[in-house]
Amino acid sequence: MDLALFDLDNTLLSGDSDFEWAQFLIDKGVLDRELQEAKNQEFYEQYKAGTLDIHAFLDFQLLPLTRHERAELDAWHADFMRLRIRPMIGVAARVLVQKHQDAGDLTAMVTATNSFVTGPIAREFGIPHLIATIPAQDPGTGRYTGKPRGLPAFREGKITRVEGWLESLGLWRGGFARSYFYSDSLNDLPLLSLVSDPVAVDPDDTLRAHAGKSGWPIISLR
Repeated sequence: MDLALFDLDNTLLSGDSDFEWAQFLIDKGVLDRELQEAKNQEFYEQYKAGTLDIHAFLDFQLLPLTRHERAELDAWHADFMRLRIRPMIGVAARVLVQKHQDAGDLTAMVTATNSFVTGPIAREFGIPHLIATIPAQDPGTGRYTGKPRGLPAFREGKITRVEGWLESLGLWRGGFARSYFYSDSLNDLPLLSLVSDPVAVDPDDTLRAHAGKSGWPIISLR
């Protein structure tokens, strides 16, 4: 059994679920377009440039979840999956995931995007394990608090979260003959540099250059 880890945004998806969720809420009139759209774009550009302050971003991204009941959020997410997410899932991405699952590999989605947004997407792919930023909930009501719980799964945080997950299963990274991580982003260089088989997927310019120098395979799922 090998280990196969998949980034989500702009890797398995031909787009960014974080960005699209905010745009979806703007289009529904839940968020003010003039105030929110520019900020959403600003954070997205910072992410692509590798300069994102993850805590400032989470303050922005998680706040809308606090204003609505879970039943309403879940209903919106079902529409979000149908209208925004499934059109961004290509056949090649599904085939890649299935190839590792058919081989009996341990598979996980590893993403900085919060688990409310990404949980249904992981289930859509049939990926059984999700390592994502966790939005804290009130245990009595289930309502979101607007803050993350624990360490965000971002940059070096992905390493910590993956290693903690493996420990919880009684496993460790070095126990696998091969470990794969598929990602598009320079932000994932820490985890890509740690696995035995890093794969750059439709990479940004920085990751493409690094992959070329390091001899990492570069593939496209578009």
